[in-house]
Amino acid sequence: MLVLVFNAGSSSQKSCLYDFDRERGRGLLTISNRGVGKSILENPLEPLWEADIDWTGSEEGGILTVESNNIEQEIKLENRETALEILLNTLIEGETKVIDSLDEIDVVGHRVVHGGAKYSQPVKIDADVKSAIADLIPLAPSHNPANLEGINTIEKILPKIPQIAVFDTAFHTTIPEPAKVYPIPYKYYEQGIQRYGFHGISHQYCAQRTAQILQQPLDSLKIVTCHLGNGCSLAAIKDGICIDTTMGFSPLEGLMMGTRCGSIDPQIIIYMMQEYGMDVEEINQVLNKESGLKGVSGVSNDLRAIAKAMSNGNTQAQLAYDIYLHRLKKAIGAMVASLDGLNALVFTAGAGENQSLLREQTCGGLSYLGLQLDLAKNDADPVDTNISTKNSQVQILVIHTQEDWAIATAAKEVMSAEAIAVKSSK
Repeated sequence: MLVLVFNAGSSSQKSCLYDFDRERGRGLLTISNRGVGKSILENPLEPLWEADIDWTGSEEGGILTVESNNIEQEIKLENRETALEILLNTLIEGETKVIDSLDEIDVVGHRVVHGGAKYSQPVKIDADVKSAIADLIPLAPSHNPANLEGINTIEKILPKIPQIAVFDTAFHTTIPEPAKVYPIPYKYYEQGIQRYGFHGISHQYCAQRTAQILQQPLDSLKIVTCHLGNGCSLAAIKDGICIDTTMGFSPLEGLMMGTRCGSIDPQIIIYMMQEYGMDVEEINQVLNKESGLKGVSGVSNDLRAIAKAMSNGNTQAQLAYDIYLHRLKKAIGAMVASLDGLNALVFTAGAGENQSLLREQTCGGLSYLGLQLDLAKNDADPVDTNISTKNSQVQILVIHTQEDWAIATAAKEVMSAEAIAVKSSK
């Protein structure tokens, strides 16, 4: 089965093509779970073809980078309207060609950031699903429109190929009401204001990989997953089920992030509007684009640049890092409280996977939980590795998150389940 993945963001578009026929002869490990990837390979497949569009270079155009056949090619894109068609053509033309026809693709899996409370599983896309994604645009204005753009493009070019929506919010639909409902008038919860959570595809994938690496059943583990990229969130996962997470109604809540403030006193917003005459758009710009590491340090949203500035004696950069670390440790403690214990702490995404000092200082501040970090393993660029000592009461892992692989696996499973259902009905 050939599965094409579309992972669209507000300023990027990542795509991959996976050939599941290559899985024959490889070990398949089944883990009890809900949602994405009920059965995933012990070692995820490498994509046949990868393509990334970066829209940040100019107002209208972008740069398409394609990798396949051990070749990397860059293509300048003039506009968004034709970009995805050009991207798809690199599958069947030129040096990056890996298939003869787009009709060979069996299914397309899409990451959809917001599925609201309705979707707890990946679903086959139809008119109703598209309508629901569109209705949720006000809750994900930077992402759901891009997700719909990809869906509509595939419908136009490949109208007969089924498409599957894999929702970033789906994994968090299991969160119980005490963690989900905000302490404001209940009528607003009834109108949809609640904790939705995000990065769910990553959190779920990392929980599954944790069970594989530890060779323990997922439904026997209490795990805190730390997705630490430009956007950051934690998830408390018990027996394979998410019971709490730091992001909430929007991706703005929770941890301090690259440019997002994370959780702050709501009165600050009212004060800024009253005292500084700021409107909604200005507030949104400050909290989402000008805060976090960037806002406090005045240097960058990237921890690598922050670390360099710290080494040069920049006190604001040091303060930004100290706030980031303080809030991270505090939030991990809150997730552990939700779980009533902890078996594994997992670091993933850009900073989580690559910043050894951050992992060392985070774990050092949580030693009361029984964590013991193996410093040598931590400094050895670990990937999908247990970096705790033999005597550690809590296992510490670094896992390379693979959202695209999780999306591909989910799309394959939806199609396989449909095929079984059709066969059973005959």
